[in-house]
Amino acid sequence: MKTGRVLVVCVLLLLPWGQAEQVDKQPGVFSPEKLREIDDTIQQSLARKELPGGVFWLEHNGRTYLRAYGNRVVFPSVEIMTEDTIFDAASLTKVLVTTPSIMLLVEQGKIEIDAPVAKYIPEFAQKEKDKITLRHLLTHTSGLRPGLPRDTEWHGYEQGIRLACAERPVTEPGSVFHYSDINFIVLGEVVHRVSGKMLNEFSVENVFRPLKMIDTEFLPPKMKLERIAPTERSGNHVFRGEVHDPTARRMGGVAGHAGVFTTASDLARLARCFLNGGELDGVRVWKPETIALFTSIQSPARVQVRRGLGWDIDSPYAGPRGQVFPIGSFGHTGWTGTSVWIDPFSRTFVILLSNRNHPDESGNVIHLRSQLGTLAAEAVQDFDFSDVGTTHVLNGIDVLERDHFAPLRGLKVGLITNQTGTDRDRVPTIDLLAKAEGVQLVALFSPEHGIRGVYDEKVGDSKDEKTGLPVYSLYGERRSPSAEQLAHLDALVFDIQDVGCRFYTYVSTMGNCLEASAKAKKKFFVLDRVNPIDADKVEGPVLDGETSFTGWHNIPVRYGMTIGELARMFNDEREFHADLTVVPAEGWRRNWFFDRDGLPWINPSPNMRNLAEAILYPGVGLLETTPLSVGRGTDTPFELIGAPYISDSSFVIELNAAGLPGVRFIPVTFTPTSSTFEGKVCKGASIILTDRRKCDVVSVGITIARVLSRMYPNDFDLAKFNRLLVHKPTIDAIHNDQSLEQIKDSWVEALKEFQKRREKYLLYK
Repeated sequence: MKTGRVLVVCVLLLLPWGQAEQVDKQPGVFSPEKLREIDDTIQQSLARKELPGGVFWLEHNGRTYLRAYGNRVVFPSVEIMTEDTIFDAASLTKVLVTTPSIMLLVEQGKIEIDAPVAKYIPEFAQKEKDKITLRHLLTHTSGLRPGLPRDTEWHGYEQGIRLACAERPVTEPGSVFHYSDINFIVLGEVVHRVSGKMLNEFSVENVFRPLKMIDTEFLPPKMKLERIAPTERSGNHVFRGEVHDPTARRMGGVAGHAGVFTTASDLARLARCFLNGGELDGVRVWKPETIALFTSIQSPARVQVRRGLGWDIDSPYAGPRGQVFPIGSFGHTGWTGTSVWIDPFSRTFVILLSNRNHPDESGNVIHLRSQLGTLAAEAVQDFDFSDVGTTHVLNGIDVLERDHFAPLRGLKVGLITNQTGTDRDRVPTIDLLAKAEGVQLVALFSPEHGIRGVYDEKVGDSKDEKTGLPVYSLYGERRSPSAEQLAHLDALVFDIQDVGCRFYTYVSTMGNCLEASAKAKKKFFVLDRVNPIDADKVEGPVLDGETSFTGWHNIPVRYGMTIGELARMFNDEREFHADLTVVPAEGWRRNWFFDRDGLPWINPSPNMRNLAEAILYPGVGLLETTPLSVGRGTDTPFELIGAPYISDSSFVIELNAAGLPGVRFIPVTFTPTSSTFEGKVCKGASIILTDRRKCDVVSVGITIARVLSRMYPNDFDLAKFNRLLVHKPTIDAIHNDQSLEQIKDSWVEALKEFQKRREKYLLYK
């Protein structure tokens, strides 16, 4: 079928390479609606001239949706795009050629990932590059600049390598993510030095030929020219069959960062091989463990961006993942408009090959890639992406353990922790650091509730029975480590589970310790942990009064951040200038609740016993300082509210009449065994979460205060409600019987300003 200049080809392949069938003969494989959305999205991008044409390939469990769109050439004449078009892959060369070649040499025992590059290229050691390893190159953490100079005339492969070896790092190796072509230029030469063959020869013999990638090669022959999509126009000359990348062109067309040409079908074979654990059509190219190594997160712990070896996982360039494919999937992009994204969980991959920079550089497919990544995953009908990742989330301590505690090596460490400081196997962080090679654990610091989380009162200093280490309380006579306690330490490490609420004091303890470490000029590490009540929702008023231990910084009641992200905010906005390192969690997304993460629940404090209570806490907990029981001294704290003066039936009628989404109230009576109204019969409400996504828990707390203030003005002390809320305008509004909508409207401007402040400190999508 042909419409205008667009050749529409729609096939479903039974792989490996079975007979083609029409897509509509395979109901249930892909959503027809989403396939239409994919087509419409690409056509709209064509209409906006974001690309002249392209080839799209979606494959799931051996079923394929393939189409060619638009034109292959628009200058000097017009040619229709076809499925077998050959594209300049640009930076896909890094994962099509260089990374796979390095993988093979690793398997053969000829190179080591953590060996210095100078072991294989001795002259690379000059200009302070002796500590740069192959891992640094593969994860773009070498500290090298993005590319070789183009403002001077130079030519030849050997000269390119000489220039790369003459580079000086601009940052310390392993400290910062800087995407750099130089990294892969050097890796291509490592393949050459170790194998004795140029990268193009080695890849053909060991990768392309075994995988039957018949159109993937550097320096494509003239006989294939008519199938090659041209790129940029320079005067009347159009680059067609010669590499677009200027550096690769200067190096003769063969380089580790760019230069390979490929087709969608060839790239699909490589992706399929990766999904099959390194084997395709009965031919094994790599071991399964090698594939797992190179496609899992390998970035140094101190670097926030998550990359595999060569492959992208979660970085600013990971747009093709879209909004559905999970972290743990991987892919890459190319400057000319190429991309591939592979999801091993659902056994799906999506390819977009285009020549968006033909006939000039005005095309742009960044947004299109992201749209197609989302739509491609949504088109898969027989896989539930919401269940992916539950066993793959790692907290900061898990990442630190996996990386053999490298950031702490050679340091004398003080650990701020409690019972929640464990890895995903519940091994305490105390024990892990005490046994970690090269790490000297010197002292422990405990927050509110003590080192084991069992106290509801002030705690004194003590001694840890298992390790014999001193335990200094930060919830007794002092709230911060003293200068004397820090004198013999090199660093403080913080590992405590937060619950995402401003007045939960672990946040304040972290802030105090961060400040103390800055004053003492000690390193400060936060082993980040997921926010159990999700971290994409910001709720409640921004603190509008004096700071305190239950209101440490001007943030909302629910701030939608992890404790590591908060540390970054505190350090910057309080101008501590601490030497701060956040070891991020991995495999987690901001909108996940704790039961999605697959991590063990450990009560963060004595009265925080399950996820429902943690979700309700930012709202119900606001009422703790008022004449109201919030369920302390019962089996379900924060799921109950009541007092002797309340008539439960009429109280619940008023609460339910408010029509709060995601929550209902049931009349109950209970007798707390401790805390407020200890031993007294309380009448009130049991709080039932019916939809935790829709429930604005701070609104629940405000509504309870409004109803109590109106029904029982002589018993409920509204002024005490402000001790944790710290927002006098809200108290005044409740006193004046303003509506919930009016109250929330008064928060809007401060929340918008906070959202802008918050954005720069976020580490997760």
